[in-house]
Amino acid sequence: MYQALYRKWRPRTFDDVVGQDSVVETLKRQIVLERLTHAYLFTGTRGTGKTTCAKIFARAVNCERPENGNPCNKCPSCVGIENGSILDVIEMDAASNNGVSDMRALRDDAFYTPGTVRKRVYIIDEVHMLSKDAFNALLKIMEEPPEHLMFILATTELHKVPATVLSRCQRYSFRRLPPPVISERLKKIASAENLRLEPEAAELLARLADGSMRDGISLLDQCSSRDEISAEHVLESIGLAGRTETENLLAATLSGDSASALSILDRLYCEGKDVASVLEELSTLQRDILITKIAPNGSWNLQSGGYDSAMLKEYASRLPAKRLMAALETVQSALTDINKGGSRRIAAELCLMRLCGADAADIRTESAIAPPKPAAPEAPRTEKLPEREPEARIELPEVPESEPERFADTEAETGPATALSGGWDAVLKVLQPRLDMMDYMFIGEAVHAEGSVDGDTITIWAKNPLAASTINKAEITAAIKSAAEEALGRKVKLVVTDAQNTRNPRADKLDSLSRFNDIITFK
Repeated sequence: MYQALYRKWRPRTFDDVVGQDSVVETLKRQIVLERLTHAYLFTGTRGTGKTTCAKIFARAVNCERPENGNPCNKCPSCVGIENGSILDVIEMDAASNNGVSDMRALRDDAFYTPGTVRKRVYIIDEVHMLSKDAFNALLKIMEEPPEHLMFILATTELHKVPATVLSRCQRYSFRRLPPPVISERLKKIASAENLRLEPEAAELLARLADGSMRDGISLLDQCSSRDEISAEHVLESIGLAGRTETENLLAATLSGDSASALSILDRLYCEGKDVASVLEELSTLQRDILITKIAPNGSWNLQSGGYDSAMLKEYASRLPAKRLMAALETVQSALTDINKGGSRRIAAELCLMRLCGADAADIRTESAIAPPKPAAPEAPRTEKLPEREPEARIELPEVPESEPERFADTEAETGPATALSGGWDAVLKVLQPRLDMMDYMFIGEAVHAEGSVDGDTITIWAKNPLAASTINKAEITAAIKSAAEEALGRKVKLVVTDAQNTRNPRADKLDSLSRFNDIITFK
C-alpha cells in the first residue's frame, strides 16, 4: 500500500530533524542529564516538526538504551510505542476531544502507573482548541502531577492558550524553515525515491512550501507523477502561472497595457490557473521589487527567492517606492475581495485595470446605463423642499446673475463629492495624459480621491494620507489647475482637503444662504 511521502520520511530521531537545531539540542541534553519536567509546550507554524519532535521525545524518555539523547528505535519500548502496542503513550487531537468530559477521563487515567515503560506520556495536538472548562480540568492535574506523568502540548496559536497553562510548561518555539533547508531535504528524498528533481524545481517547491517542511514534501509527492521533475512540471501540477508569465503580467500593468494584461489573465484562467494564485504571485513579485528598492543591502535574505536579482534591481531602479506600495495595496485589496466571495475572475480583472491606470471617471460614466431621453428637452430640475406650515415657508431670493452656479446644484449629498459634476470629468480627461499613471490614480480613482467643480472653484477630497501627499505636490497641483483651466475655459481656484474632516457639502451650501436676512432657519 502506497504511503504518503511526508509520513514515509517523518524523522525517527532528533538527528534527522532539520532546521530546529536549538530545540533539538536542548531536548537531547535533557534526556542525557535526566532533567525532565512534567509539561512541555511546542509552538510554531504548521509543518515545522512539533508533533514529530513530540513523538521522538516520548520514545526517548522511555527508551531502554538511548543514544546521545536519541531513541534507539530497537528496544521493546521504542518498537511498542512506535507501532501503538504500548498504550502508555497516548496521542490526542484536541480539535475532536476538546470537552471537559474528555479531560476528566484523561485526569482519571493519568494517575495509574504505566505498565511497561517509565513514563506515561500524553501528546495533545492543537491544544488551543480545548474549551475553557477543559483547560480548567487539565490544569488541575498539571498543578500536582504524579512522578510518572508527562504532558507534551503542541499548538499553532499560542495566544489562545491560557496563561495558567503556559506558566506550568517549558515552552519551545519552532521556527519557519528557510527555503534552502527545505530544498536540500527535498533533493535527498527525491534521490532516495529515484526521482530526478531539477535544482530549479527544488527551489520552487521550497519557496511554495512557505516555511513548512511537510507542505514541501507533500508538493513533491504531488509532482511525482513523472520521474523527472522540472520547474515547468511543478507549475503545471500545482496550477501556478510561473515566473515568466508573472513578469509579463507585471510589465503589462506597468506600461498601462490593459489589453495585454487581461489577455494574459484570460489565457492562464483557461489553462486552469486560479486567479487568486495569479494575483498572489504578482504580489510576491511586487513585494520583492519593493524590498530590493527600500533595503538593497539586506534584500536577498528578505526576498522570496523565486525571481532573478538582476531583474528585481532593474525594476527597483526605475520605479518609485510610492508607486510600488500603491500597486501592492491594490492587489492585496483585490485578494481580500476574492476571499469574501463573488466572481473571482471579475475581481482579478478589475484589479489589473486599476494597476494599468484605467480612467475611473470613464469607468463610472460608461458603466451606468442612462435612462432614455425624452424627445422634448426637460425643464431644469429644481428640488422641492419639504412642505412646512404656512408660517415656516421659505421663499428663496433671486440668484444674482454674477453667481449662476453657486446655488444651481441643490441635490442632496451625503459626503464629499459623491455626485461628480460633468465639469470634473472633463478636467480628468485633460489631466490624465499629463501625469504619471500612479500619480493620476490618486486623483482619478474614487477610492483615493473625488472632486467637484463649483463655479470657479475646484475642490478635491483626499480620502487617505498617501493621496493627500501626492495631490499636494506643487507639480501635481499645477498640472490639475492647468488642465482645469483648459477644460473649463476660465481661471479656477484649486482647494485640496481631507475627506474625513470635511463638513457635508450640502450643509455648506445652506450655510452660504444665511447671509440673506429673509431666509427662515428651520430644523
